[in-house]
Amino acid sequence: MLTIHNTLTRKKEEFKPIHPGEVRMYVCGPTVYDYFHIGNARSFIVSDFIRRYLEYKGYKVTFAMNLTDIDDKIIRKANAGNIEAKEVAETFSAAFFEDIAKLKIKKATIYPKATEHIQDIINLIKKLEENGYAYNIDGNVFYNVKKFTTYGKLSGKNTEELESGSRVEINEAKRNPLDFSLWKKAKEGEPYWESPWGAGRPGWHIECSAMSCKHLGETFDIHAGGNDLIFPHHENEIAQSEAATGKKFVNYWLHFGFLNIENEKMSKSLGNFFTARDVLKRYSAEVIRLFFSQTNYAGPLNFSDDLLSGAQKGLEKITNLAEKLDDELKAGRPSGIEIDFDFAKFYADFEAAMDDDFNTSQASAVIFDFVRAVNKVLAENSEAGKRFFEKAKEYLAKTAEGVLGIVDFSSLHGDDSKSLENDLIELLLNLRIEAKKEKNFALSDKIRNELTALGIVLQDGKDKTTYKKVKAE
Repeated sequence: MLTIHNTLTRKKEEFKPIHPGEVRMYVCGPTVYDYFHIGNARSFIVSDFIRRYLEYKGYKVTFAMNLTDIDDKIIRKANAGNIEAKEVAETFSAAFFEDIAKLKIKKATIYPKATEHIQDIINLIKKLEENGYAYNIDGNVFYNVKKFTTYGKLSGKNTEELESGSRVEINEAKRNPLDFSLWKKAKEGEPYWESPWGAGRPGWHIECSAMSCKHLGETFDIHAGGNDLIFPHHENEIAQSEAATGKKFVNYWLHFGFLNIENEKMSKSLGNFFTARDVLKRYSAEVIRLFFSQTNYAGPLNFSDDLLSGAQKGLEKITNLAEKLDDELKAGRPSGIEIDFDFAKFYADFEAAMDDDFNTSQASAVIFDFVRAVNKVLAENSEAGKRFFEKAKEYLAKTAEGVLGIVDFSSLHGDDSKSLENDLIELLLNLRIEAKKEKNFALSDKIRNELTALGIVLQDGKDKTTYKKVKAE
């Protein structure tokens, strides 16, 4: 039974999708004005873990991640560079897709863009206006927070306390300091669209409400994002959506913890601000993903070179086994002897961990236990048969590769240099076979010894010779 800690109810709940066998999930994506940082990467990768595990369990997942492609930050960046806001958004949208591909994040079902949903946004604001939740002041449309009596139910914040403690500069156009923008009147030199309230552009919060409802329905299963989005962004999404439709907006809310750099909050002023592409220059996607998997998604996470190096060493243990299994099977592992190994237990342990609120930390620990157990079997059974290798590889393919994305079997021998290397090794093996047939044992031994010196250990069987690559210490 899959349980999820729901931010809305503040407790773990059994996951029950609205439509059996289907999950509709929305994750807040980037505002495309710059390269996304490693803290954003944590949210995107953890969302990917969740989506992949739901698919592992057999659900058909409709996964939407929005791109905020019109925003104050984009406009400021455009003005600073004396270019169009659209150009800024297009440049960093392309960069976003490049970087998530490098991080081995599966493509979303849909990436809705705010600028492509202006009419949907306008329609939603009109509905709020009709229902008495929105008011227009000289072309600026605001949401009336006091009208929505359950405002604060996600964050646990009290509106009266928020008002009294508000540091928001009083905007004379608003009725209440907590009221927020749904439609912003156009300013000189800014992009704008025509609307019933005049030329302008949407506020940030209304964009997500309009796009998620359009693509996933007025009520959908899961909404996720960073902890920093709980208030006001997600709180405002609930207020807008439920006031417009009269229906519950989202059944399960998931939020991801903050990322600190060397025990300090990430900040450009502190010089510890890293983009995902900065980190990818030093560590592989698989290392980064394993690192993120080893901490509960909701808790804070400290990011340091020492911790990443530790993840890298851990990953080598998994990768070494994956390569060995793959090499042996590609080399034509003989039938050999049957091994009594409890694969079902390791599947059950992995699933129990992930079913417990997507506990990737425990799930990755199960994978390491599996690697140790398989290595022990192989050390004690040199004649282990092909079926054992197949089932061990299948386990890693479904869990380490399929769910956590920390192994990529397609890349183990995917590049031309590795393919050429394997072809040359096979050529030498064939030459050695010919030498043995001709009783030229000196040449046969020389080939074996030279290959061993290069880290390629031969294993002579009854029917054929196989090899394994041994990493240098």
